[in-house]
Amino acid sequence: MTSFDPLTALLGGALIGLAAALAVLFNGRVAGISGILGGILDLDRANMPWRLAFLIGLVGAGAVMLARPEATIEITGSTPLLIAGGLLVGFGTRLGSGCTSGHGVCGLARGSKRSLVSTAIYMGVAVATLFVVRHVIGG
Repeated sequence: MTSFDPLTALLGGALIGLAAALAVLFNGRVAGISGILGGILDLDRANMPWRLAFLIGLVGAGAVMLARPEATIEITGSTPLLIAGGLLVGFGTRLGSGCTSGHGVCGLARGSKRSLVSTAIYMGVAVATLFVVRHVIGG
């Protein structure tokens, strides 16, 4: 995908909202991806089936998209840097007690003040990081 399409963005946002609402409706839990994955890694057997189904759905949807003939993904970044970034994101989600889906999608929809603060912090850090990478480092 090389250009912005408002209709696709609207459809994607609606599907994310629907998934979040269904997770609360059927499981009584928010669709925070870091919490879902954390429960799998902690071997929470009581909630394992739905957590695995959710994770398999995420990975499966990505696999279906990659299987399309027009799908191309080009990774231009340094592999060690990408791995380090992923580890830092994982650390940040534990430190902030949630991730963008848990705080930004579900927490804000529930009116959580903690989620508002968390979302403001990670969005501010994202903007600052983009500025540094594009204008200071020159990436």
